[in-house]
Amino acid sequence: MAEIGVGMLGYAFMGKAHSHALLSIGHMTWPPPLEPRLVSIAGRSEAAVAEAAERYGYESWTTDWREVVADDRVGLFDNCGPNALHAEPTVAAAEAGKHVICEKPLGMNADESYEIWQRVEATGVKHACGFNYRFVPAVRLARRLIEAGEIGEIRHFRGRYLQDWLSDPAAPKTWRLDSAEAGTGAIGDLGTHVIDLARFLVGEIESISALTRTFVDERGGARVDVDDAFESVVAFQGGAVGTIEATRFALGRKNAFQWEINGSKGSLAFDMERLNELQVSKGGGGFERVLVTEPTHPFLEFWWPPGHIVGWGDTFVHELHHFLTAIAEDGSVGPYGSTLEDGYRASEVADAILRSAASGARETISYR
Repeated sequence: MAEIGVGMLGYAFMGKAHSHALLSIGHMTWPPPLEPRLVSIAGRSEAAVAEAAERYGYESWTTDWREVVADDRVGLFDNCGPNALHAEPTVAAAEAGKHVICEKPLGMNADESYEIWQRVEATGVKHACGFNYRFVPAVRLARRLIEAGEIGEIRHFRGRYLQDWLSDPAAPKTWRLDSAEAGTGAIGDLGTHVIDLARFLVGEIESISALTRTFVDERGGARVDVDDAFESVVAFQGGAVGTIEATRFALGRKNAFQWEINGSKGSLAFDMERLNELQVSKGGGGFERVLVTEPTHPFLEFWWPPGHIVGWGDTFVHELHHFLTAIAEDGSVGPYGSTLEDGYRASEVADAILRSAASGARETISYR
């Protein structure tokens, strides 16, 4: 069986999620398109990255990502580092001939994201941006129903991503609250997921008006200079209208990515906290719950008998399996997977949110 050496940047939340998925691919998607070989992992803390290497089975570890990029054993570079470390390592890896997947948001802003996409695209390697929620079975079923015309012409999209982990003013400041490392706050962390799903299910966003808020502007004596929440009203190129919002101050909401789409023939609704369910309404009737665990449903051929649900971490198995298939078969990552172009386009919308919030005016979005 052909294998591919994987080098990873980042060992914390996303490093754990991606490593778990890479270890699961060979077990759950047999035979895998390529057998991932965990070659090297990089991170800032020597003790933490050494522990991660031992825990997940990486053959080596380093505190310098450049060593991973230069490693001839590595054929796929998986960038799970902080946002400020998305650009340089991703471009360097692609220019060294490695296929690359980079977590979202792709760059600190649209300009950086565009440069990452263009420079990586020029190398000819396969590339992906880490919008794993495209790989939720219920989300992919929704796309299938929309493509089949089951809900007709789309008229409304309402999407929101609600968490509460910053609600306590005494919570410490992390890199996610520092614009020098994160770029934005809730916009890049949560909002780009909603933006990407809106694009994936409905189409391109044409214009947007928005406002942002920072509710706690100091933590532990350090200034917070990113948004805690945003609200926006959007218009799509296809004629639909909608709302997009995100916050990390919604008490009681842990990971509530919720959206609803209304069409001329029916509606769809989803809540990440009920990951395996899609709500479907057809012909004006009430919503019915579809438990997305049947063998005919997207991705379920890899898993369990009907009714045996999959978990949040399994979305990364689907995402990385899709990416490895594109590498192995020299196929396309899009349109079902998200490329670095998709990452750039999400950043363009995110920048428009910031501009609109600053000016109070509606922003028209143009893509380069």
